[in-house]
This record gives sequence, structure tokens and C-alpha cells, in this order.
Amino acid sequence: MPIVRLKDIRRMSSAERAKRVTELRTELVRLRTMTKAGGAIEDTARIRELRKAIARILTVERESMQTINTEAEKK
Repeated sequence: MPIVRLKDIRRMSSAERAKRVTELRTELVRLRTMTKAGGAIEDTARIRELRKAIARILTVERESMQTINTEAEKK
């Protein structure tokens, strides 16, 4: 199950997306640090889920910025 659904990401404002990416990156760094230190994490698939969620959010943000720029150029 994804951490954040695409329809939920699209509903977020730009500031909310930036905040969510920061939270996810922080968690990702924490999990990677635990793994590198030799510790075992309960859910190893969580790292992959976090990377994909971050990519989804950044992709939607990029799409929205391109849409805004395209609309501005038309005017």
C-alpha cells in the first residue's frame, strides 16, 4: 500500500507537498542510517516505498509548475 496516493498528492498545495517531502526524506535518512549501522529494521520494503513516494510528490510538483509556466506564457 502506498504511503501517499496520487490523488491526495494532487490535492495538496505546493507548501504541503514540500513539507511532506521533507518529512519523508527525514524518515528515509533515519532508516538508511539504521541499516548502515548494522541494525535491523522491521520493514525493509519501507525504504523503497519512501523513495517512490518522494519521487511521486516531486513529479506532481514539477507538473504543476510546468502547467503554471505554460499558462503564463499564453497570456
